Amino acid sequence: MATIGLDKLYYSKITEDVNGEETYGTPAVLAKAITAELSVELVEAILYADDGVAEVVKDFNNGTLTLGVDDIGPTVAADLTGATTDDNGVLISASESVGKAVAVGFRAQKANGKYRYFWLYRVKFGLPATNLQTKADSITFSTPTIEGTVTRRNKLDSTSKHPWKAEVTEGDAGVTSGTITGWFSQVYEPTYTPTP
Repeated sequence: MATIGLDKLYYSKITEDVNGEETYGTPAVLAKAITAELSVELVEAILYADDGVAEVVKDFNNGTLTLGVDDIGPTVAADLTGATTDDNGVLISASESVGKAVAVGFRAQKANGKYRYFWLYRVKFGLPATNLQTKADSITFSTPTIEGTVTRRNKLDSTSKHPWKAEVTEGDAGVTSGTITGWFSQVYEPTYTPTP
């Protein structure tokens, strides 16, 4: 079903242990969301045998998340891009500024009034783009965009896989109300019933 809205844009700082496995901090509001575009790049391998295709493998390689937001404040800019605030409250971006990966969560409203919820487990952002324009006969809002590379997380889930995205639709079969109400209180961790 088509979506008609976008809101609740959050991020969660990542702490890595000596093996690079992620622990997620408490989610915080990133900004007010205007747009979110996620594109995915797959790695494909085709095995030919007996004059035809015998096997096709398509695996997630990485993705690109482009966010249009109302504003990126200095605290969020520091967390996402590695910029710093000097003693006078001025945000300073240096060529050596490197942001750390974060998890990003948001929700999109569907036409039926339900929501589809997302967590991207590991996103590393570049510097936000700034679009400015002079006032003319009418007022046009100029808002920043920020682009990040989405990768799989290092930490394995209980099925020994490296997830890169969690997605759930409110009201779908098997979706508990607790999953939805707690979605932005912490980064969602996959749970599976062990198989005998």
